[in-house]
Amino acid sequence: MHYQFFKRVFDISVSIFLAIIFVPVVLVVSLLIKLESSGPVLFRQARTGRFEQPFYIIKFRTMRHASSGLNITACGDNRITRVGRVLRRTKLDELPQIINVLKGEMSIVGPRPEVTSHLPHYDIESKKIIFSYRPGITDLASLLYIHEERLLAESQDPLKTYFEIILPEKNRLRVRHLIQESMLFDLKICIWTGLKIMLRHRMPVIECPTGDVQQKLVDTPIHELDVIKKDAIY
Repeated sequence: MHYQFFKRVFDISVSIFLAIIFVPVVLVVSLLIKLESSGPVLFRQARTGRFEQPFYIIKFRTMRHASSGLNITACGDNRITRVGRVLRRTKLDELPQIINVLKGEMSIVGPRPEVTSHLPHYDIESKKIIFSYRPGITDLASLLYIHEERLLAESQDPLKTYFEIILPEKNRLRVRHLIQESMLFDLKICIWTGLKIMLRHRMPVIECPTGDVQQKLVDTPIHELDVIKKDAIY
């Protein structure tokens, strides 16, 4: 309960701060998007939120308007505009999600929300844990898979690679992060996110929690992780 309260205070405070300092960036990005291609500046898409309730995530539009195709994106996707490539590389396309945070649909740190059609690909136990929390703008899994688009581009079957390899591993990382309920680790995720964006390939390896807690996470089947969440003290 204390964790959820302080996390919400943190979310609101950081969102208001970012909204103020990034006003010039938002104006410039909006202008560039409109100058390059027709269509709206913002992109809305149905995602799965807390308690498996759908909501509309808000991003800067990075693809040509009304383009169709897969719900996953690989490097070289010809739907992405030139401005969109820059926005994706710098993660500025995620900036409008502070609106989702202020509305209470998302957190700054939490499991990245998948499109609603991906929900059947979650295993039952990890789904129970992941969707008991608000989804987030950044998390441990998205940091470790920051080059996910490149992995998908190298695959013969991107959908199979995503659903059978990438998504299960991302969900395990999400569970490992969530059961800690640690504001300190959330702050580390925020710092790592900033460094990852700025340093890219020069970023040092991210270390997961060490000690007895980590060993429990490694050795324990995923269906027992919710018990650890209740018993562990961080």
